[in-house]
Amino acid sequence: MSDLVVVFRTSSDIEASIVSGLLDSRGIPSIRTSDPRMAVFPLAVGGGGAVGIAVHEDDAAEARRLIESHRDEVAGDKVVRLRDEFEGLQAAIGYRFRDRGLLEHALTHKSRAHEDLSGGVRDNESLEFLGDAVLGFVVADLLFREFPDFDEGQKSKVKAALVSTLSLARLAERLDLGAHLILGRGEEKTGGRHKQALLADAYEALLAAVYLDGGLEAARGFLHREFADAIREVRRPGYFGFDYKSALQEYLQARDQPPPVYRVLAESGPDHKKVFQIDVVVDAQTLASGTGRTKKDAEQEAAERALERLRADGEPPSR
Repeated sequence: MSDLVVVFRTSSDIEASIVSGLLDSRGIPSIRTSDPRMAVFPLAVGGGGAVGIAVHEDDAAEARRLIESHRDEVAGDKVVRLRDEFEGLQAAIGYRFRDRGLLEHALTHKSRAHEDLSGGVRDNESLEFLGDAVLGFVVADLLFREFPDFDEGQKSKVKAALVSTLSLARLAERLDLGAHLILGRGEEKTGGRHKQALLADAYEALLAAVYLDGGLEAARGFLHREFADAIREVRRPGYFGFDYKSALQEYLQARDQPPPVYRVLAESGPDHKKVFQIDVVVDAQTLASGTGRTKKDAEQEAAERALERLRADGEPPSR
């Protein structure tokens, strides 16, 4: 290590990744080092931090020049951070974090933590667990207040739809959450930014981060904004009772097609929080896939997508 020079220190894993990527893109190899010290200005070159970026001593001067050239500004002795990668996301969710580290933690997937040899990177699984609980409570409270005339079965059905993997993934996509995820190289290569289960989990972790940073009212306000369109949909006549599986079967029967077959393609997650992926197949042709916390939810989603595909094509699958 005697020929290596630390040119950058930070308490932020994502900022370390940005700088490392910048250097690599200019042909300067770099490695990450662990540093227990914390800086007053986390991005000061040569200052203290939890993560260091080291380069060969022959590249140190050029590396420092590159880093300095990518700062927003340096005014006198005031050190100004590199561009905040989360500004757009905070604007989208309508909440600004006091502790930005919580937001970074919420967006860090286990694949990234597993690749960090220093052990200083924490993944978002614990936040996901907390976010799931906060989500369940806030949505139950929302439905209790908004729909006092609904019976328990109706409230449970609406709640299941709102907190489903599909629903949370769609909300995450609307926030462009995938673009902000901090992934390991393997997950990046396999399209992790677009995986529904991963997006839904990150959404729950994000909710937990809002809750920890701003309290229950901040989390409640965030979810009320997020679910406003869905609540309006629930108020529409005919919301209850629609069964996509039955609708798909009727669609196929009317066109002399065989009934759909549902096949479990994959199961993931811990026992208390399984995620199922199910294909719907008609006459040996896979029409669509669905994911859900239960097989029933996954089948309903698969049937819904199959119907969308068939209606868009205007033709039943060829026999």
